[in-house]
Amino acid sequence: MRKIIESTLVSLDGVFGDPHIWATQYFDQEAEEYALELLSAADAMLMGRHTYEFFAAAFPHQTGDYGAKVNNIRKYVFSNTLKKADWTHSSIITGDVVAEATKLKQQDGNDLVIYGHGLLGRTLLASHLLDELKLWIHPLLVGQGQLLFREGEKARLKLVATRTLRTGVLVVSYQAAQH
Repeated sequence: MRKIIESTLVSLDGVFGDPHIWATQYFDQEAEEYALELLSAADAMLMGRHTYEFFAAAFPHQTGDYGAKVNNIRKYVFSNTLKKADWTHSSIITGDVVAEATKLKQQDGNDLVIYGHGLLGRTLLASHLLDELKLWIHPLLVGQGQLLFREGEKARLKLVATRTLRTGVLVVSYQAAQH
């Protein structure tokens, strides 16, 4: 069975929204290599509509190994409102998120990666479909923006790995703890 791994950028004060504004200076060669390592273990990305729209606008122009991998990997876009997905290897999945994500997990293949903890990430975590949560904790306070976790969101997690990047970003990896 495939694993679903969420990889999310977050500030020390818990902001994850708009990381292109505050996290870019931390995405050096080491971070890119580590992100490529994670993505290379996957054969598909899961995205909500907002992430898809942002990535589809930003990545077709990206170069290098990481840009090529993001552009060429299979992308499953969970949305009941998006009408078309023209970006390379993208397909829209409508209907019951939990049922459709479960089907994808049960297929043969490598890991499935999701970036960000929006509605899709929250749904996967609440439904116990998220196998690993990788938080890239950045050494700055953003001061405002969309917070990573919402009031009432609960999960028991177990720390499985940590990695400190030269920029001071701490990547912590959690798996769902047994109930």
